[in-house]
Amino acid sequence: MMNSTKTLTRLYTDADLAENAPCALGSGPAHKLRVVLRAEIGDEILLFNGRDGEWRARLTDIGKSQAHAQCLMQTRPQTAENGPWLAFAPIKKDPLDMLIEKAVELGVAKLIPVITRRTENRRLKEERLSQQIIDACEQCERLTIPTLEPPITLEQLSAWWPRERKLIVCAERRDAPPLAHAVQAINGPVGLLVGPEGGFTDGELDAVLKQPISIAVNLGPRILRAETAAIAALAVIQATCGDWSTKR
Repeated sequence: MMNSTKTLTRLYTDADLAENAPCALGSGPAHKLRVVLRAEIGDEILLFNGRDGEWRARLTDIGKSQAHAQCLMQTRPQTAENGPWLAFAPIKKDPLDMLIEKAVELGVAKLIPVITRRTENRRLKEERLSQQIIDACEQCERLTIPTLEPPITLEQLSAWWPRERKLIVCAERRDAPPLAHAVQAINGPVGLLVGPEGGFTDGELDAVLKQPISIAVNLGPRILRAETAAIAALAVIQATCGDWSTKR
């Protein structure tokens, strides 16, 4: 039996976690434990639910459709992760998968699909994306689960966006300050808006940039793919005014 938390399998559950509490794990975790990891009754794992911190638990049953564990001790208390929000135009499947995974790893707290005029992928499989979010949280050892919002239009985003949260708009081919320079003066919550493969239309950019919460930025001399732009911009935000920086 493994004793180091660094080598224990880490799984998400929606069950409450507390000392000596039993915990039911669904078909997905049960399959992973039984088929992929060849786990056995008595093995220890780590569990988290986004509410109660992280717990070391012992497997008490492993079946085809469900597994059960008992919580032993808390390994990490629950903490808040007030990361940036990401509003993004849905893109093709493989690039979208990478965008979701890396956004979770980079600490995004909320994911907001935005339908723009040039959005190609308008039929999101939200259940699949939610599972990708959980998988990424398991891998990167997050304690919180980012929220996946239902798709909205760009106009709805502008009306719904909280006034106290700055919206950083990746404005390709616009005269705008570099992202790293623009975010240095920000003190408070932020979000990022990234367009589709074909970019925003001029009218869409004009409309969103009229909002007092919007800040136009550029990402350098090269036109980046949508997923690259999102990942690069999130890294700059976290390094400059997020949880990689000295401001926190």
